[in-house]
Amino acid sequence: MPVPKPRKVLISSLSIWLLASFGFAVAPAPQAKAAETVTLGLPSTASDVFFFLAKSKGYFETEGIDVQFIHFPSAAQMIAPLGTGELDVAAGTVAAGLYNAVERGIRMRIVADKGSVGPGFEWSTLLVRKDLVESGRYRRLTDLKGMTVATAAKGAGSESSLNEALKKGGLKFTDVNVVYMGFSAMYAALANKGIDACVSAEPTQTQMLRAGLVERGTPDVVYPGQQAAVVLYSEAFAPKKMALARKFMRSYLRATRFYNDALADGSLASPKASEIVSLLIKYTDLKDRAIYERMTPFAVDPDGKINLATLRNDLEFYKTRQLVAPNMSVEAVVDMSFVEEAAKELGPYKRARQVK
Repeated sequence: MPVPKPRKVLISSLSIWLLASFGFAVAPAPQAKAAETVTLGLPSTASDVFFFLAKSKGYFETEGIDVQFIHFPSAAQMIAPLGTGELDVAAGTVAAGLYNAVERGIRMRIVADKGSVGPGFEWSTLLVRKDLVESGRYRRLTDLKGMTVATAAKGAGSESSLNEALKKGGLKFTDVNVVYMGFSAMYAALANKGIDACVSAEPTQTQMLRAGLVERGTPDVVYPGQQAAVVLYSEAFAPKKMALARKFMRSYLRATRFYNDALADGSLASPKASEIVSLLIKYTDLKDRAIYERMTPFAVDPDGKINLATLRNDLEFYKTRQLVAPNMSVEAVVDMSFVEEAAKELGPYKRARQVK
């Protein structure tokens, strides 16, 4: 005998009213909790990839966060909106201007590593014009004396990196003629021989090397451990939206761990890295996959730890040039409580096995 199919029962609003009238409880349909919005300012450079990963992999979504990317031409232009709370989070560099903003009462916190330099990860370094190397004018760091060298800006991390190179060559900062320009402008200035050397960063660094314009100033890492890029929280975000700030950091650290898993032999050429390169092409101005695959990747701590020693070294350099108030300290702007808590909740980082 065939089994009768179950009949669909349609409950009308009148039926619900009758059930309620006779004392039957009618539970309302569950509603999804609305995502909390976080405004993130970023210049959309290669080291912003952790934010792109956290969005693409669903790490933000898992935490119930809707992160809105707001593009800025430079990190310096994010400081004011970060101070007023218009931005919750920002991606930037630690330059003299950041310390000066804090000195003026614009409160913000450095909360996580976003890119540092290390052996195999020297994504920002000194480059010297190739014709000067081939002619013998430049052979070692001491030969920088009298040269015109470009850095990104006065009081920028690239200036401090240049200072470290000069010190290794037994030179003073005043022994070279320092000029300031953006990385893309450095490319043109090298081509027309307007500058002799520069401190550049990826991916422009790889573009210059591939074009045959430059060679590395030294085979050794110029400034090991330099904390080149960081994550910043606004004061309106960190203490006033503490739970949300913690959720954001958990998402961010999950992305840094995915990135570390993707690195293979000091390059972005592993199977996992293909996803990273695709995100960089999507979110940044450079659309050349070959450049990203060949560029030197940046180091980032999977627990988000900040290199306080190099930050202190940079700050002292800025003070010697009278670019920062003598009473300023790194501790006045750094807060590692968010990464410490997030790393504890996620557990110890264990590098995933590479799949060929």
